[in-house]
Amino acid sequence: MSGKIAIIVLVALLGATLAQEQPYYLQQCPRDEAQINECLRESGNKLVHYLQKGVPELDIYEIEPVMIDEIGIVLGSGPDGYRALFRNIQAYGVSNITVTNIRSDLDSLQFQLTCEIPRIRVKAQYRSTGVLILVKASGAGDYWGEYEGVKAKIYFKAVANEGPDGRTYLTTDSVKMDFNVKEIQMGVDNIANGNSVIQAALNLFINSNSQELLKEMKPALRTKLTLVIRNFMDRIFAKIPLDEWINLN
Repeated sequence: MSGKIAIIVLVALLGATLAQEQPYYLQQCPRDEAQINECLRESGNKLVHYLQKGVPELDIYEIEPVMIDEIGIVLGSGPDGYRALFRNIQAYGVSNITVTNIRSDLDSLQFQLTCEIPRIRVKAQYRSTGVLILVKASGAGDYWGEYEGVKAKIYFKAVANEGPDGRTYLTTDSVKMDFNVKEIQMGVDNIANGNSVIQAALNLFINSNSQELLKEMKPALRTKLTLVIRNFMDRIFAKIPLDEWINLN
């Protein structure tokens, strides 16, 4: 009997040890201030690499396209001011993100990430009203965009909570982000009323003023992206305890 008990205890201890083995998709970092930021950067990129393929252990099977419900812009005022609404926005290429720098404060759980994405492709449905470069530009159709050389900074503050398993997990307390894009190409296709003059005018204006249009879209886009980032981070943090990110011993 005592031999059976010893085997059961041994199996239980072995199971507990295996359960807390470092996961293959993440690199545990030392708490040492001289190493922590570079290690977290490497660990973040390692996680991104596996997320691109899906990580069943995190209940994440695909991360693209990134979806945004809608964004609106207004150019000019009065009854003829140009207004456009972009809906069902789908972004591809975001998963090719690379973390280039991390600054961290473990005592206050504050982090700043600098990231780069080579190219993002976007498609959406749009509807517009008003006058654009002297042409009545009311209509609807398909929007496309290619954004190259995307750079972003993400700041977040986290709070630590004890999970049901007794381990410590993070949740985001606040998230902020900003971004810029080096080169932009975008346009509209399949105008609903088939008016080729409107489509040509829209595409001429859009590509001649792409950075200015992005500037107009940026506040709404930044708000939407911040929410997407926060939700995704909380989804990750809920699955990965703090001691798998950082060696707390």
